[in-house]
Amino acid sequence: MNVLQFTSNLARSCLLSEINLTPKPGLVDRENCGAHTDMDYGLFIDSIEAISPFFGSFFSCGERTRGASASDTLSLLRTCGLTCERAMFSATGGVNTHKGAIFSLALLCGAVGRLANTKLQCHGFDICNEVSTLCSGIVARDLGNARHKINKTAGEIIYLRYGFAGARGEAESGFATVRKHSLPTYNYAILNGACKEDAALGALLSLMAHNEDTNVICRSGLSGLKFVQAKASDILNTFYSGNFLKFRSELRDLDDVFVARRISPGGSADLLSVTLFLAHIEAISPERERLC
Repeated sequence: MNVLQFTSNLARSCLLSEINLTPKPGLVDRENCGAHTDMDYGLFIDSIEAISPFFGSFFSCGERTRGASASDTLSLLRTCGLTCERAMFSATGGVNTHKGAIFSLALLCGAVGRLANTKLQCHGFDICNEVSTLCSGIVARDLGNARHKINKTAGEIIYLRYGFAGARGEAESGFATVRKHSLPTYNYAILNGACKEDAALGALLSLMAHNEDTNVICRSGLSGLKFVQAKASDILNTFYSGNFLKFRSELRDLDDVFVARRISPGGSADLLSVTLFLAHIEAISPERERLC
Protein backbone atom coordinates (compact mmCIF):
# COMPACT_ATOMS: atom_id res chain seq x y z
CA MET A 1 0.00 0.00 0.00
CA ASN A 2 1.45 3.40 -0.96
CA VAL A 3 1.34 6.50 1.24
CA LEU A 4 -1.66 8.02 -0.57
CA GLN A 5 -3.72 4.87 -0.04
CA PHE A 6 -2.59 4.58 3.56
CA THR A 7 -3.52 8.18 4.34
CA SER A 8 -6.88 7.96 2.58
CA ASN A 9 -7.76 4.70 4.32
CA LEU A 10 -6.71 6.10 7.68
CA ALA A 11 -8.94 9.17 7.34
CA ARG A 12 -11.90 6.99 6.38
CA SER A 13 -11.20 4.60 9.24
CA CYS A 14 -11.15 7.47 11.73
CA LEU A 15 -14.59 8.67 10.61
CA LEU A 16 -15.98 5.15 10.86
CA SER A 17 -14.48 4.74 14.32
CA GLU A 18 -16.02 8.04 15.43
CA ILE A 19 -19.56 7.24 14.28
CA ASN A 20 -19.39 3.68 15.64
CA LEU A 21 -18.14 4.84 19.04
CA THR A 22 -20.98 4.37 21.54
CA PRO A 23 -22.28 5.93 23.76
CA LYS A 24 -21.51 9.53 22.75
CA PRO A 25 -23.50 12.13 24.74
CA GLY A 26 -25.70 14.25 22.47
CA LEU A 27 -24.15 12.78 19.32
CA VAL A 28 -25.28 10.26 16.73
CA ASP A 29 -23.99 6.76 17.48
CA ARG A 30 -25.05 3.13 17.09
CA GLU A 31 -27.71 3.46 19.80
CA ASN A 32 -29.51 6.69 18.99
CA CYS A 33 -29.53 10.02 17.14
CA GLY A 34 -28.37 12.07 20.10
CA ALA A 35 -29.77 15.60 20.14
CA HIS A 36 -30.49 15.51 16.40
CA THR A 37 -33.76 15.05 14.55
CA ASP A 38 -32.39 15.42 11.01
CA MET A 39 -29.67 12.76 11.01
CA ASP A 40 -29.03 9.20 12.12
CA TYR A 41 -26.38 6.48 11.98
CA GLY A 42 -27.29 5.41 8.44
CA LEU A 43 -27.03 8.97 7.14
CA PHE A 44 -23.51 9.27 8.59
CA ILE A 45 -22.49 6.05 6.87
CA ASP A 46 -23.86 7.39 3.57
CA SER A 47 -21.94 10.61 4.13
CA ILE A 48 -18.68 8.76 4.84
CA GLU A 49 -19.11 6.73 1.66
CA ALA A 50 -19.60 9.95 -0.33
CA ILE A 51 -16.62 11.86 1.04
CA SER A 52 -14.05 9.08 1.44
CA PRO A 53 -12.88 9.18 -2.22
CA PHE A 54 -11.70 12.75 -1.65
CA PHE A 55 -9.14 11.93 1.03
CA GLY A 56 -6.70 10.73 -1.61
CA SER A 57 -7.36 13.94 -3.54
CA PHE A 58 -6.49 16.01 -0.47
CA PHE A 59 -3.23 14.10 -0.16
CA SER A 60 -2.52 14.78 -3.84
CA CYS A 61 -3.15 18.51 -3.32
CA GLY A 62 -0.33 18.53 -0.79
CA GLU A 63 1.91 16.27 -2.85
CA ARG A 64 1.55 18.39 -6.02
CA THR A 65 2.39 21.60 -4.17
CA ARG A 66 5.16 20.14 -1.98
CA GLY A 67 7.72 22.65 -3.21
CA ALA A 68 5.29 25.56 -3.46
CA SER A 69 4.00 27.95 -0.82
CA ALA A 70 1.56 26.87 1.89
CA SER A 71 -1.02 29.25 0.43
CA ASP A 72 -0.90 27.35 -2.86
CA THR A 73 -1.68 24.12 -1.05
CA LEU A 74 -4.46 25.71 0.99
CA SER A 75 -6.05 27.12 -2.15
CA LEU A 76 -6.12 23.69 -3.80
CA LEU A 77 -7.46 22.10 -0.62
CA ARG A 78 -10.27 24.67 -0.41
CA THR A 79 -11.35 23.96 -3.98
CA CYS A 80 -11.26 20.21 -3.47
CA GLY A 81 -12.95 20.59 -0.09
CA LEU A 82 -15.89 22.46 -1.56
CA THR A 83 -16.38 19.67 -4.10
CA CYS A 84 -16.24 17.17 -1.25
CA GLU A 85 -18.87 19.15 0.68
CA ARG A 86 -21.18 19.11 -2.33
CA ALA A 87 -20.82 15.33 -2.51
CA MET A 88 -21.70 15.14 1.19
CA PHE A 89 -24.79 17.32 0.81
CA SER A 90 -25.90 15.32 -2.21
CA ALA A 91 -25.64 12.08 -0.24
CA THR A 92 -27.39 13.46 2.86
CA GLY A 93 -30.14 15.50 1.24
CA GLY A 94 -28.60 18.75 2.39
CA VAL A 95 -27.79 17.72 5.96
CA ASN A 96 -24.40 18.80 7.34
CA THR A 97 -22.95 15.60 8.75
CA HIS A 98 -19.21 16.09 8.22
CA LYS A 99 -18.39 19.65 7.17
CA GLY A 100 -16.06 20.20 10.13
CA ALA A 101 -14.45 16.80 9.72
CA ILE A 102 -13.86 17.44 6.02
CA PHE A 103 -12.03 20.66 6.89
CA SER A 104 -9.75 19.05 9.47
CA LEU A 105 -9.06 15.80 7.62
CA ALA A 106 -8.41 17.66 4.36
CA LEU A 107 -5.70 19.63 6.14
CA LEU A 108 -4.20 16.50 7.73
CA CYS A 109 -4.15 14.59 4.44
CA GLY A 110 -2.79 17.60 2.59
CA ALA A 111 -0.07 18.07 5.21
CA VAL A 112 0.97 14.43 4.90
CA GLY A 113 1.08 14.88 1.12
CA ARG A 114 3.45 17.83 1.49
CA LEU A 115 5.68 15.98 3.93
CA ALA A 116 5.73 12.31 2.93
CA ASN A 117 7.80 10.63 0.25
CA THR A 118 7.49 7.01 -0.88
CA LYS A 119 7.34 5.97 2.79
CA LEU A 120 5.42 7.58 5.63
CA GLN A 121 8.51 9.33 6.99
CA CYS A 122 6.68 12.12 8.75
CA HIS A 123 5.46 12.27 12.31
CA GLY A 124 2.58 13.70 14.30
CA PHE A 125 4.58 16.72 15.40
CA ASP A 126 5.57 17.51 11.81
CA ILE A 127 2.00 17.06 10.54
CA CYS A 128 0.53 19.39 13.15
CA ASN A 129 3.19 22.01 12.45
CA GLU A 130 2.48 21.74 8.72
CA VAL A 131 -1.26 22.21 9.30
CA SER A 132 -0.47 25.29 11.38
CA THR A 133 1.67 26.63 8.54
CA LEU A 134 -1.04 25.94 5.97
CA CYS A 135 -3.57 27.83 8.10
CA SER A 136 -1.37 30.74 9.14
CA GLY A 137 -3.58 33.85 9.35
CA ILE A 138 -6.79 32.00 8.49
CA VAL A 139 -8.68 33.19 11.59
CA ALA A 140 -7.96 36.84 10.90
CA ARG A 141 -8.78 36.48 7.20
CA ASP A 142 -11.93 34.41 7.50
CA LEU A 143 -13.37 35.59 10.81
CA GLY A 144 -11.70 38.82 11.86
CA ASN A 145 -12.59 40.59 8.62
CA ALA A 146 -16.31 39.80 9.08
CA ARG A 147 -16.92 42.69 11.46
CA HIS A 148 -18.43 44.89 8.77
CA LYS A 149 -20.39 42.17 6.98
CA ILE A 150 -24.16 42.52 7.04
CA ASN A 151 -25.01 38.81 6.84
CA LYS A 152 -22.61 37.10 9.21
CA THR A 153 -22.32 33.34 9.63
CA ALA A 154 -22.84 31.74 13.04
CA GLY A 155 -19.10 31.14 13.30
CA GLU A 156 -18.33 34.79 12.53
CA ILE A 157 -20.84 35.99 15.13
CA ILE A 158 -19.38 33.69 17.81
CA TYR A 159 -15.83 34.81 17.02
CA LEU A 160 -16.70 38.50 17.13
CA ARG A 161 -18.72 38.10 20.34
CA TYR A 162 -16.60 35.66 22.33
CA GLY A 163 -13.29 35.31 20.48
CA PHE A 164 -13.78 31.57 19.90
CA ALA A 165 -12.33 30.67 16.49
CA GLY A 166 -13.78 27.15 16.12
CA ALA A 167 -12.27 24.72 13.62
CA ARG A 168 -10.15 27.44 11.98
CA GLY A 169 -8.53 28.40 15.26
CA GLU A 170 -7.86 24.80 16.16
CA ALA A 171 -6.22 24.18 12.77
CA GLU A 172 -4.15 27.37 12.92
CA SER A 173 -2.88 26.28 16.35
CA GLY A 174 -1.77 22.93 14.93
CA PHE A 175 -4.65 21.19 16.76
CA ALA A 176 -3.49 22.42 20.16
CA THR A 177 -6.53 21.07 22.04
CA VAL A 178 -5.91 17.62 20.59
CA ARG A 179 -2.18 17.73 21.39
CA LYS A 180 -2.64 19.05 24.92
CA HIS A 181 -5.71 17.11 26.01
CA SER A 182 -7.39 14.38 23.95
CA LEU A 183 -4.30 12.67 22.52
CA PRO A 184 -2.56 12.41 25.92
CA THR A 185 -5.81 11.05 27.38
CA TYR A 186 -6.07 8.45 24.63
CA ASN A 187 -2.44 7.38 24.96
CA TYR A 188 -2.65 7.24 28.75
CA ALA A 189 -5.65 4.93 28.55
CA ILE A 190 -4.03 2.60 26.01
CA LEU A 191 -0.81 2.41 28.04
CA ASN A 192 -2.87 1.50 31.11
CA GLY A 193 -4.69 -1.38 29.46
CA ALA A 194 -7.90 0.23 28.23
CA CYS A 195 -9.44 -0.99 24.98
CA LYS A 196 -9.38 1.39 22.03
CA GLU A 197 -13.10 2.20 22.38
CA ASP A 198 -12.80 3.19 26.05
CA ALA A 199 -9.67 5.20 25.21
CA ALA A 200 -11.56 7.01 22.44
CA LEU A 201 -14.50 7.74 24.75
CA GLY A 202 -12.07 9.21 27.26
CA ALA A 203 -10.50 11.31 24.52
CA LEU A 204 -13.96 12.57 23.52
CA LEU A 205 -14.73 13.56 27.12
CA SER A 206 -11.38 15.32 27.33
CA LEU A 207 -12.28 17.31 24.24
CA MET A 208 -15.71 18.16 25.62
CA ALA A 209 -14.08 19.34 28.83
CA HIS A 210 -11.58 21.66 27.10
CA ASN A 211 -12.78 22.47 23.59
CA GLU A 212 -14.49 25.82 22.95
CA ASP A 213 -17.09 24.01 20.88
CA THR A 214 -18.89 26.48 18.65
CA ASN A 215 -21.49 23.82 17.78
CA VAL A 216 -22.55 23.80 21.41
CA ILE A 217 -22.62 27.60 21.57
CA CYS A 218 -24.77 27.77 18.40
CA ARG A 219 -27.40 25.51 19.95
CA SER A 220 -27.10 26.26 23.66
CA GLY A 221 -25.18 29.48 24.13
CA LEU A 222 -22.16 30.17 26.32
CA SER A 223 -23.95 28.77 29.37
CA GLY A 224 -24.45 25.52 27.46
CA LEU A 225 -20.72 25.33 26.72
CA LYS A 226 -19.84 25.83 30.39
CA PHE A 227 -22.37 23.15 31.33
CA VAL A 228 -20.84 20.67 28.85
CA GLN A 229 -17.31 21.39 30.05
CA ALA A 230 -18.26 20.94 33.71
CA LYS A 231 -20.16 17.68 33.15
CA ALA A 232 -17.39 16.25 31.00
CA SER A 233 -14.76 17.13 33.60
CA ASP A 234 -16.76 15.33 36.28
CA ILE A 235 -17.07 12.13 34.26
CA LEU A 236 -13.39 12.23 33.34
CA ASN A 237 -12.65 11.60 37.01
CA THR A 238 -14.47 8.27 36.72
CA PHE A 239 -12.60 7.50 33.50
CA TYR A 240 -9.20 8.07 35.13
CA SER A 241 -10.23 5.87 38.06
CA GLY A 242 -10.34 2.94 35.62
CA ASN A 243 -13.95 2.03 36.43
CA PHE A 244 -15.09 1.81 32.81
CA LEU A 245 -18.46 0.20 33.57
CA LYS A 246 -19.39 3.18 35.74
CA PHE A 247 -17.85 5.49 33.14
CA ARG A 248 -20.10 4.16 30.38
CA SER A 249 -23.13 4.32 32.66
CA GLU A 250 -22.41 7.98 33.39
CA LEU A 251 -21.99 8.63 29.66
CA ARG A 252 -25.47 7.22 28.99
CA ASP A 253 -26.93 9.35 31.75
CA LEU A 254 -25.21 12.40 30.27
CA ASP A 255 -26.58 11.47 26.85
CA ASP A 256 -30.11 11.68 28.27
CA VAL A 257 -29.34 15.11 29.73
CA PHE A 258 -27.82 16.42 26.48
CA VAL A 259 -30.71 15.10 24.40
CA ALA A 260 -33.22 16.79 26.70
CA ARG A 261 -31.30 20.07 26.41
CA ARG A 262 -30.65 19.62 22.66
CA ILE A 263 -26.88 19.86 23.22
CA SER A 264 -24.65 18.39 20.52
CA PRO A 265 -20.86 18.69 20.94
CA GLY A 266 -20.23 18.22 17.22
CA GLY A 267 -16.99 20.19 17.20
CA SER A 268 -15.52 17.77 19.72
CA ALA A 269 -16.67 14.83 17.60
CA ASP A 270 -14.76 16.29 14.64
CA LEU A 271 -11.64 16.69 16.78
CA LEU A 272 -12.00 13.10 17.94
CA SER A 273 -11.42 12.02 14.33
CA VAL A 274 -8.28 14.19 14.33
CA THR A 275 -7.21 12.57 17.61
CA LEU A 276 -7.61 9.06 16.20
CA PHE A 277 -5.72 10.02 13.02
CA LEU A 278 -2.77 11.36 15.00
CA ALA A 279 -2.88 8.48 17.49
CA HIS A 280 -2.40 6.03 14.63
CA ILE A 281 0.45 8.10 13.21
CA GLU A 282 2.00 8.20 16.69
CA ALA A 283 1.79 4.42 16.96
CA ILE A 284 4.00 3.95 13.89
CA SER A 285 6.37 6.88 14.59
CA PRO A 286 9.72 6.70 16.40
CA GLU A 287 9.45 7.39 20.13
CA ARG A 288 11.46 10.60 19.94
CA GLU A 289 8.93 12.14 17.58
CA ARG A 290 5.87 11.59 19.78
CA LEU A 291 3.56 14.56 20.30
CA CYS A 292 3.08 13.77 23.96
